[in-house]
Amino acid sequence: MGALFKKAMVLVLWLWFGLCVAELPRLHHPVKADGSLSFLVIGDWGRKGLFNQSEVALQMGLVGEKLDIDFVISTGDNFYEDGLRDVEDPAFQESFTNIYTSQSLNKMWYNVLGNHDYRGDVEAQISPTLGEKDKRWLCLRSFVLQADVAEFFFIDTTPFVDNYFTDPGDDHTYDWRGVLPRGDYLSNLLKDVDLALKSSTAKWKIVVGHHTIKSAGYHGVTEELVVHLLPILEKNNVDIYMNGHDHCLERISCSKSKIEFLTSGGGSKAWRGDVKGWNPEEMKFYYDGQGFISVQLDDTNANFVYYDVFGQVLHQFMVSKEFHSAS
Repeated sequence: MGALFKKAMVLVLWLWFGLCVAELPRLHHPVKADGSLSFLVIGDWGRKGLFNQSEVALQMGLVGEKLDIDFVISTGDNFYEDGLRDVEDPAFQESFTNIYTSQSLNKMWYNVLGNHDYRGDVEAQISPTLGEKDKRWLCLRSFVLQADVAEFFFIDTTPFVDNYFTDPGDDHTYDWRGVLPRGDYLSNLLKDVDLALKSSTAKWKIVVGHHTIKSAGYHGVTEELVVHLLPILEKNNVDIYMNGHDHCLERISCSKSKIEFLTSGGGSKAWRGDVKGWNPEEMKFYYDGQGFISVQLDDTNANFVYYDVFGQVLHQFMVSKEFHSAS
């Protein structure tokens, strides 16, 4: 455990000192001795334990212990309603440190930003100061996590959404420091993502973003990502796209693509009954409640399990790398 943190933190500090400027920042996380990897995926969670956040956290701890997880992935909207005020905001402890207390969750947490995070102080959430307060915490705008058998590409999706710029609402203010001019930011990000995916030799390519690409939930399809990001993912043979944003658990397998589109946004408040119609041949699973996903993978197979707030298995499937067929 200590060696894991030391290795991860050395790389984090290397990145924080700005030595990686020409491409997406890269981190490395070691795999198990047999070359396998296991982790949990949670999104849309930061509500100081309310809306069953604490209950979901408890079940995450139990599953995390059973699977001996290596790390946790957060798909964004880490702190409601308006991100963090600054690095001293008590919401960091109240919604993260004091909630995910199980020993099995005492692993690195790799986080992306959601739209609610952008309503606060983004610089605070990506500051190394939070990593000093809780050594598990790592949040960057976009980065690559190398884990030998797999590479994870974390993408800052909020700046893609037009409405946040053109019609943010009277009560919402977004922190666009580091993003403007927007056109340049998105152009550079897309080029960096394309380059990183193209150069990857990992068995599994997994992309993590906050916003949906395909979803039957409240927010539905994010058209800007369909137009600008999806073609890059398809061209570079991405296996999995994981997101939050819609407060549900979901799996869509597109007949025109090998990509599995997985939503894990059930970390706290959920939207019961708020689901749109979708092609039943593509909609493999939808659950309008709280929960999370576990993933176990090796060179050949990736096993995905969806759990509810009581730890009950709702859905599971496996993807084989040899044949890339899902069941």
